[in-house]
Amino acid sequence: MGSRRGFFGQMGLPDWSLNYYVFGTARPKSEDKRNALMAAATRVIVAQGLSAATAVIAKEAGISNGSLFTYFKTKAELFNELYLELKTEMATASLQALPAKALLREQFARLWLNWMRWATKSPEKRRARALLGVFDDITRKTRAAGHHAMAEIAGMLERARANGPMKSAPMPFVGAMMNSVAEATMDFIVSDPAHADAHGKAAFEALWHMVAG
Repeated sequence: MGSRRGFFGQMGLPDWSLNYYVFGTARPKSEDKRNALMAAATRVIVAQGLSAATAVIAKEAGISNGSLFTYFKTKAELFNELYLELKTEMATASLQALPAKALLREQFARLWLNWMRWATKSPEKRRARALLGVFDDITRKTRAAGHHAMAEIAGMLERARANGPMKSAPMPFVGAMMNSVAEATMDFIVSDPAHADAHGKAAFEALWHMVAG
């Protein structure tokens, strides 16, 4: 067995390659380690930007740089998965406990406040998602999956603007306007957390009048 391990080492293959080639199975991946890498990548992106090395992310997660590549083939793959995970988490949090039988305005108000609370309670995730959103290596496929995760929110926005002053505006523009109001509101909430809900509600009123009239 020692000679086999030496052969795989000479080939530059990771330790688990021996299990794969000899026994037909790779070392099982740990969900805890994957989650640690995703959390570490979030923190490192915020602290050092998108150019941060994988070795820094691995160290932050408490694992070796080589082990990182058993979970993600490249840094771009890691960042794509993180982008989609953060986008999905944000959408899920925003849609939580919406009043099913309420009017659209009430549903949208709940969605808005959910979004504000998620973003201000998870400032690193909010910042990392924004940085990844303009990262060139986020693929079209990943962006499409992110849009799919936000589909229910986009549908609510589409219905809200159907008879309002922005009914003829391109939908991406309407979405960008909503996101700009959201980001400004989050920044203000962070600077004045004691009045977070009041700021969120005031911003929603302004957004609703802008979109729905």
